[in-house]
Amino acid sequence: MPVTLRTRLAAVAGGLAVTLSLAACGNGEETTPQEPAQGTAAEETTDGATDAEDVHNDADTMFAQMMIVHHEGAIEMADLAVEKADSEEVRSLAERISAAQGPEIEKMTSWLEAWGEETSPMGGMDHGGMDMEGMSQEEAMAELESLSGAEFDQRFLELMIAHHRGAVDMAQEELDGGENPQALELAQTIIDDQQAEITEMEQLLETL
Repeated sequence: MPVTLRTRLAAVAGGLAVTLSLAACGNGEETTPQEPAQGTAAEETTDGATDAEDVHNDADTMFAQMMIVHHEGAIEMADLAVEKADSEEVRSLAERISAAQGPEIEKMTSWLEAWGEETSPMGGMDHGGMDMEGMSQEEAMAELESLSGAEFDQRFLELMIAHHRGAVDMAQEELDGGENPQALELAQTIIDDQQAEITEMEQLLETL
């Protein structure tokens, strides 16, 4: 009888051990499904952010296309001023304009490519913000190249002020009609930065 009792007790103990072991495994498995659920939520958030960045309308497309061309014109003028400016202040301003607008061109180009849009505007450069005192980019460059010394500095500042005002107008049109969050943010940055530079150039003109 003692042997039989010990045998039964051993069997019971063994059964309890198996039950506890299975319960422990079961508890571990209950948390496993939560991991994919968290991953799915993260993926949905990421997808949502991507969708928001891809949202754009015709105003966003036009803004990016035309501002690229506009910035290219400003850089062309600024690079010429770096070579020809008589005043160190004018040369320094020109260097800052070129350095700031180059990365913005790259940013807007990447947006257009991501949106599946052309990086150049249809119909060329015919736009209200493109001319300077009634002059085209080519006419402005030809005049600047013919000047030197303080005369160059004065004309460069006058034309760049007009050029910046065109950019501010274009950026305001984006704020009024655009949809893409990144494009709207850049439009506001352009307004703030170029208005500040207009003030700086007007002050420089007074010192020449």
